[in-house]
Amino acid sequence: FFFQAEDGIRDYKVTGVQTCALPICAYLVKELHPLNSIFYVQEATMTQAKTTTSRRDIEQFLRVDHAGERAAQQIYRGQLVVLGRTEMGDEIRHMMAQEVEHLETFDDLLNERQVRPSFLDPIWGAAGFALGVVTAAMGPKAAMACTIAVEEVIGEHYQKQAEHLGSDEASLKKTVERFRDDELEHRDIAVDYKGREARHYKLLRDVIQTGCRTAIKIAEKV
Repeated sequence: FFFQAEDGIRDYKVTGVQTCALPICAYLVKELHPLNSIFYVQEATMTQAKTTTSRRDIEQFLRVDHAGERAAQQIYRGQLVVLGRTEMGDEIRHMMAQEVEHLETFDDLLNERQVRPSFLDPIWGAAGFALGVVTAAMGPKAAMACTIAVEEVIGEHYQKQAEHLGSDEASLKKTVERFRDDELEHRDIAVDYKGREARHYKLLRDVIQTGCRTAIKIAEKV
């Protein structure tokens, strides 16, 4: 960069102020400033951190993803109890089949990485089933509103995980991104079935999404 200096001439015959641009070497700034060595060490550390994923993060990711998929496939099972013979029954079965695949994948990853599942795993399944039954009983549009709410949160959740995973977890990142796309497909299916036209849609969506985000925080730890 450049430093501009003024010579301070104030003679009445001089109508302007003389200036000059003095280049300052970036190398000298880096070497001479007492804080710069700290800055460059921190910068290098941060860059390196982006290439690796901690064991703690992997444990949390796999645990919460497994719990979420447990609940998700149970939501669709609950919806099928009420809507299995309606025109949207096949779509719900399609979405549930994908969630079962997701759950089986995370089952395998938990065993492979030796990560314990959530202690509350049975509760997540029961809560998901109950949510599916109750919203389906409120009507097909309410069931689809539930799907929109849940899949929006899960899609957002998987996107954040994919962005956080380092290059050392390229395979896991690819899996998470594929599952994210599946979840967003489910959301789009629910939109097509007029889920956003459900009665009290905004309230229903807000309540369900608050519950989902709370469950995510708990499942990461417990």
